[in-house]
Amino acid sequence: MQEFPHHYTVTAAADADSDVTLESGSLPALPSAPPVEFGGPGTRWSPETLLVAAVVGCFVLTFRALASASKLSWISLACEATGTLDRVERVTQFTAFEIRAHLRLPAGANEEQAKRLLQRAETTCLVTNSLKASPHLEASVEVMSVR
Repeated sequence: MQEFPHHYTVTAAADADSDVTLESGSLPALPSAPPVEFGGPGTRWSPETLLVAAVVGCFVLTFRALASASKLSWISLACEATGTLDRVERVTQFTAFEIRAHLRLPAGANEEQAKRLLQRAETTCLVTNSLKASPHLEASVEVMSVR
């Protein structure tokens, strides 16, 4: 890992009637538009959906790093996240992020360790630690049977 601080630069460009084009380094360009809730087409990634994607993506990557460091053997992790956008004291903001995680473990894996690492991923994710809204994790763990 590189020394801190890290810097991430994204450019956004649009004209009056086009999608916003997001670019960063050598990544492919990403078209963005308002979500349906704000009169957009609902066919592009919006700032709102990108923020929720950043939360859930960071959660998965944080869990992966923690599991690796802890030598936890696991099969797969499937997550769904929902961000709640609301008005608080006349300010529109995300007020909550619900993360539903389903972790599959091989037979004989330590289920309690897995649950602790899921909880730790929730509290140590750098994206959610950078937001006002507190994340909330709802997780399930499935231990596969021996065949």
